[in-house]
Amino acid sequence: MAEMLNAYFRVQGYDVFTVNWGEDGVRSSQTVHPDLVILDIRLPDIDGYEVARRLRADRHTADIPIIFLTEKRDRADRLQGLELGADDYITKPFDVQELRLRVRNSLKRVSQGSLTNAVTGLPEGPVVDEKLAEVLGREGQAILLVSIENMDAFREVYGFVASDDVLRAISLMVVNTMRETGLPDDFLGQLHGTDFILIVSSANMKALSEKLGSRLEQSMEYFYPIKDRDQVTGQKDFLKSKLAELVISAGQFSEPDEVKAELVRLKNR
Repeated sequence: MAEMLNAYFRVQGYDVFTVNWGEDGVRSSQTVHPDLVILDIRLPDIDGYEVARRLRADRHTADIPIIFLTEKRDRADRLQGLELGADDYITKPFDVQELRLRVRNSLKRVSQGSLTNAVTGLPEGPVVDEKLAEVLGREGQAILLVSIENMDAFREVYGFVASDDVLRAISLMVVNTMRETGLPDDFLGQLHGTDFILIVSSANMKALSEKLGSRLEQSMEYFYPIKDRDQVTGQKDFLKSKLAELVISAGQFSEPDEVKAELVRLKNR
């Protein structure tokens, strides 16, 4: 597998080196400082989780994107990889073209300094935090969190390319709804991979939330192939949207992380 990926990515114009042991992977990352690491979980010595843990713990390697590529398909394994800060988790067998796109997107995200999402092009990271900080002390501002759930299950069946297409389509739907209902100063960003954050006037919040929620609910089944729609609609892992509304009052929050935590609480209640 390593030899195949080495040959494939070299043809794509990348400089590639491989190691077979986890300890060697940690040492090589510290000395060579690669732009990206593709990591298996089953290794002869320490496992891939431990490799990722050590890379994230070292300030010299903490920001290197990590893509897990492994036969471990269980949800618990995938969550463990993502909790360690992996950028992606791909299971075998896999489509090498999809892997190439994930590598490209991860490297693009790094080159842009995580200011915009590589899939949707929406602002994220520091830009979102800066915008949240601006509205903390203002009256009349509201925040709408739009969360797309069960994307992992969708991605596992239909692949990364299809899931990226879904996120782009949803981002465009949000943009168009904001144009119809919102104001020129409204802000749209990406909080996490499947969470969108809208900062709008509190006077427009209700109308925007209702219209957007209705459109998203009606659209979800169309993201599935026609042959699968009757079978998947209504299943517990079917794509669905969840919205959380938060009206900001002066002095309610002191920093952006408090706002994010409250949005997550409202979404999950």
